[in-house]
Amino acid sequence: MSVPFITVEGPIGVGKTTLSKAIAEAQQFHQLSEIVDENPFLNKFYDDIEEWSFQTEMFFLCNRYKQLSDIQKKYLSKQQPVVADYHTFKNLIFARRTLPADEYAKYEEIYHILTRDMPVPNVIIYLHASLDTLMKRIALRGRDFERKIDPAYLQQLADDYEVFIADFEAAHPDIPVLRFNGDEIDFVCDMGDLQLILNKVDETIQKGVNQ
Repeated sequence: MSVPFITVEGPIGVGKTTLSKAIAEAQQFHQLSEIVDENPFLNKFYDDIEEWSFQTEMFFLCNRYKQLSDIQKKYLSKQQPVVADYHTFKNLIFARRTLPADEYAKYEEIYHILTRDMPVPNVIIYLHASLDTLMKRIALRGRDFERKIDPAYLQQLADDYEVFIADFEAAHPDIPVLRFNGDEIDFVCDMGDLQLILNKVDETIQKGVNQ
């Protein structure tokens, strides 16, 4: 494995940022967190998904492009490991769900142009959970715009992630995907569960280094 670049992925509310922070602290990695609250379209998006989805997704794509370009220059190119709370493939998951076909085709073209030279993670951590668990965690963190999330939309998103991750594993057998079920483990409140994940991450990194 080259310099470790880990990404934590999964549907809204599953605990991506919390876990990436814990990994960063345990491994002394740089933590990269996606920009969410700064997106000026996000509040409008949950009011009217059809009207504001293209603007919302383009904002995220452009900001993630800038973040990852900076990460490449400042950390990965200098052999400094990074853990991020997102993978750029999430752009396609969200855009495919919300954009009409003509807009998605345009968006996908831009996505492939921007991501062509982006750094590629070499470990994926996939967090998943039931709709009840996701809704409870979203309520606990108290973001105003997330209170507007339709449970049906969140369930569709969780289902989309399952399909996408399965396809990703089939297409990239060389990139390990570590799966953790948020209904069965609580790495926020249970230090034993957190340590289980941290041990698995460390084992995966060491295995990659020794190959």
